[in-house]
Amino acid sequence: MRLHKNHRLYIYTLFFAAAVFLSSCHTLEPFSETGLKAEDKLYRDLDTSDSTTIADIPWKNIFADANLQALIDEALANSPDLKIAEQRINKAKASLVQSQLNLLPSLELNGDAIYKNSNSDGTGANKTFQLYGYSSWEVDIWGKLRSTRRASFDSYLQSQAYKRAVQTQLIANVAGYYYTLLAYDAQLKITEQTLKNREAQVETMKELKDADVITGADLVQSQASRYSAEVSIPDIKQNIYKTENALSVLIGRLPGDIKRSTLEEQQVIMELKTGVPAQMLSNRPDVKQAEYQLRYYYEMTNVARSYFYPSLNITAYGGLTETDLSKLLDAKTLFWNLTGGLTQPLFNKGANMQRLKTAQANKEEYLISYKQTLLEAGAEVANALHDYNTATDKLTIRSNQIGYLEKAVDYTMELLKYSSATNYTDVLTTENNLLAGQLGLVSDKLQQLQAVVNLYHSLGGGWK
Repeated sequence: MRLHKNHRLYIYTLFFAAAVFLSSCHTLEPFSETGLKAEDKLYRDLDTSDSTTIADIPWKNIFADANLQALIDEALANSPDLKIAEQRINKAKASLVQSQLNLLPSLELNGDAIYKNSNSDGTGANKTFQLYGYSSWEVDIWGKLRSTRRASFDSYLQSQAYKRAVQTQLIANVAGYYYTLLAYDAQLKITEQTLKNREAQVETMKELKDADVITGADLVQSQASRYSAEVSIPDIKQNIYKTENALSVLIGRLPGDIKRSTLEEQQVIMELKTGVPAQMLSNRPDVKQAEYQLRYYYEMTNVARSYFYPSLNITAYGGLTETDLSKLLDAKTLFWNLTGGLTQPLFNKGANMQRLKTAQANKEEYLISYKQTLLEAGAEVANALHDYNTATDKLTIRSNQIGYLEKAVDYTMELLKYSSATNYTDVLTTENNLLAGQLGLVSDKLQQLQAVVNLYHSLGGGWK
């Protein structure tokens, strides 16, 4: 029995569709996560067997200072960078929806009115009215549209990760400025107290000079040391002024005073847990952003590869026609047309090949960039924790040093009064050492607090 011509065409179409489907399995390369795993030794010299991480702690529990919390809340509400990040998410979401709609057929509705003169003298005009629709659908044989959709989805996830990265960085910056401001306040307090002590010391030195216990050189030296302490105060106040302005701008307000507590009131979390590197991989927004960026270019490589294969488009055309406009919607005359077109690229001035090479280069570039981001993140975690441990050790040592320096100042001052073996240079040396130690203690405390900020940020804390 011979097959009807239409039946043969139907069978050929099925064979062609099956061949196309089987071939398409080789055109797309699924994303591979090889090389995207964090090694156990990513954190240098750290024991990473404990899966507990401070990144899971809400930022308000890390930064318990009520004034600092208020500043961070204000920054999160007003930050222009966060608002820009929100718009990036909106744009990426619109692109994702568009890529999803591209998988569906397009549909257009049109209406025509045609007038024709059948005679040369203008008589016998014919009128035709048409209402018709047009639909076109690109069959996604090779997965080009699906890869584009996945790329758009990765871009959308990347925009969300970008916002989280902005938020974690914003919280870290506000906390960093705040602690710096408290450190300047502490430096100013120490320096002003030193100035008062030296002013009182000048009066004591005058009395000793009148009693011929010290020389005029000692008195002049004491007066000079008084001004050496005072001259640093304007610089500290200037640093406070600038830091207040910088913090004000960061939180989205006009430059002005910042309400704050003191450095001594700050409490530090004693147990700083880093967790395992794999947790940082999933917590840290900039690492996730780099991963989604890599995924995007991986899918775009699949899109570029699909241009080498034929595209199949199915179009449909149909509608109503009538010579009387009033009867158009009731017309019994229906016309339609259904066509399918297969287009195979043969020569496109090398554009398809160059498109593929560009996409492959982008994919390799962002794979390298991702690995670099991961390495830098691991180093930041190790550095922050090491800074914290170093600062904590220094605080203990410095406290002991200051205790002995305070005694040294008292001893040398007493010796100056009752022994000719000591002069004011000895007193001044011990006083300067004490001042340096006190200011060093402030720097150590700031280093410890900043290390907590850096560790929390480097682990990806602050966005949950």
